[in-house]
Amino acid sequence: MSKTVCAYCGVGCKFEFRDEKLKPIKSYPTNSGLACAKGLSQIKSIFIDRCKEVKIRESIKDNFKTSNYDEAINIIASKLKKTAPERVGFYLSGQMLNEDYYVANKLAKGFIGTSNCDTNSRTCMASAVVGYKKSFGVDYVPLGINDIDKANLLILTGANPAESHVVLFNKIKKAQKKGLKVVVIDPRFTLSAKIADIYLPIKVNKDIDFFNLLALKLIKDDSVDKDFISNHTNNFDSFKEEILKLDGTKLLENTELGIDSFEKFYKLFKESKNIITAWTMGINQSSQGVDKNLAINNLHIITGQINKEGSGPFSLTGQPNAMGGREVGGLSTTLAVHLDFNEENCKKVAEFWNSENIAKQNGLTAYEMIEAANEDKIDILIICHTDPIYHLPNRNFVQKAISKIPLVVEINAYEDSETSKYAHIVLPALPFGQKEGTQVNLDRTLTRVESLYPKDGILQDWEIFTKIGQNLGYEEEFSFKSSKEVFEEYQKMTKLSFQRHLNIFETNYDKLKEKPFVWGKNLFKNSTFLTKNKKANLFFVENQNLSEQASKEFPFILLTGRTRDQWHSGSKSAKVDSLLKFKKLEFVEINSTDANKLGLKEGDMVKVSSKRGELKAEVVITDINLKTIFIPLSHRDINFLTDDLLDNLSKQPDYNHSAVRIEEWKESF
Repeated sequence: MSKTVCAYCGVGCKFEFRDEKLKPIKSYPTNSGLACAKGLSQIKSIFIDRCKEVKIRESIKDNFKTSNYDEAINIIASKLKKTAPERVGFYLSGQMLNEDYYVANKLAKGFIGTSNCDTNSRTCMASAVVGYKKSFGVDYVPLGINDIDKANLLILTGANPAESHVVLFNKIKKAQKKGLKVVVIDPRFTLSAKIADIYLPIKVNKDIDFFNLLALKLIKDDSVDKDFISNHTNNFDSFKEEILKLDGTKLLENTELGIDSFEKFYKLFKESKNIITAWTMGINQSSQGVDKNLAINNLHIITGQINKEGSGPFSLTGQPNAMGGREVGGLSTTLAVHLDFNEENCKKVAEFWNSENIAKQNGLTAYEMIEAANEDKIDILIICHTDPIYHLPNRNFVQKAISKIPLVVEINAYEDSETSKYAHIVLPALPFGQKEGTQVNLDRTLTRVESLYPKDGILQDWEIFTKIGQNLGYEEEFSFKSSKEVFEEYQKMTKLSFQRHLNIFETNYDKLKEKPFVWGKNLFKNSTFLTKNKKANLFFVENQNLSEQASKEFPFILLTGRTRDQWHSGSKSAKVDSLLKFKKLEFVEINSTDANKLGLKEGDMVKVSSKRGELKAEVVITDINLKTIFIPLSHRDINFLTDDLLDNLSKQPDYNHSAVRIEEWKESF
């Protein structure tokens, strides 16, 4: 009997595979026998629309011809040898296992010498990464899923776990029955909001105003943890000085929340012994994403609501191995194993990998590679298990930029990606159900993924990158024969991490099959942090309203997000009949008042337009703030609308603040 981990969201549910069905494992701490319809059904999608043939072509205007791995990899290696490292990009994915990430990162940053090696996790949680590092000195989620059972108050802000982290949401509902209070802060009345003890329909992009208002009230009322601040915190005096300059009345007006509802929330906050704030894309995907994360971290620092059971700032990762990719070094702003680019770290990594070609500084992030391609500065882009044409913002621009790249390589398990239309080489790779290795869920739980079916001649990602490395002349450095060998080299490398906080070297590949490992369990013991003086940092931030603003021409603000039963573009989930019955894929939610003013009713077809593009969608009347609409990620045209503004620090795109207009659909469009 094989066991595996879900390939969808970051909860990381574990299953056993029996009688051609997935069954949740009761003893596994992450899901405790729970599962969602999407997770259980993924077994049905393994062999649907699979990419099974190696394909090559000279120009994207040509038809593909069938090839083989050796021929295609020879072409790739030959072009890499002739290309300057700074003109090469790797675009990886949270769908990859640790072993896949590790070999790709080693190849790119260690031997090709390009730091332009980023991941689609950049679009999900890069702002949280930067926020954690600035506040606490390390990219570390300081609590786990089961801390919810010990919390008195859970604040969900910019998150809708009822649809994006279903099993986690079921745990929340169970805890609620035992006394947990839940507050949901969201411009849209989501499925998560339906269970809230307090629902706060905040105005779009006023998160920092809200968190600053809360900090202001707490400081004025002397409801902060003075001992924690004195012993474990930097910059409180300057933070307090700046916060007290703010006008609380104005901050509340900005949020468009009623004073009664805010005061009810404030009273609950002050009375709660253990508080968790959980968030995801609604906070991170913003031109002020890092500042929003810092504003949340600030609250937990000044109240001492961190480093104890049932409390802390809890960033929820959206993909199955986004966390593992961060640890391996998959982001272009990290060298490897949580080591940033500096002279000392580059020397350590060069010695470990036995390479003279180590990348020496931060590389281009995901969208920056696209911008560079538009300026003819990228000659080779290797894309693995992700679909940037579909998922990056301002799609018209992305299509134009990628079409300029002389060699685009797509490594994918499935056909019909939007990116394949722009690829010169397509290499099939193994999907969930056929690959083996390890992955890490959203609370640092590392576990084994087992193969359920034979490989059928298809390579796993790390095998493809290994072959490229060997073809480049690095036979010894890329001599891996199994996922276990890759993992064990990665384990050894984690010992290089400063202060050895990334203690993955303490576990065992074989033992992980039966027992998961949570790294960094005692990292913040006694409330010491990994900053220079072991204290948490406070940063005063203000809402600068940097995102795109509504206008007379584009009077609505667009929100984006997942639906419960679909995964991104639906390349897997939308092919499963049992999931399609739940919800439409291409719709737009709008407030009834706004719909009436536009003469729209439920089921009407409309054109939604921004400065960048347009799409067609079906109207769904729902409880969402005025002048605010929602379109799900399952709408494949969603990013024709979205803005490509980036957060200045995290370089995460601002997907949730695009100005749009809505018109009744006419065939003449």
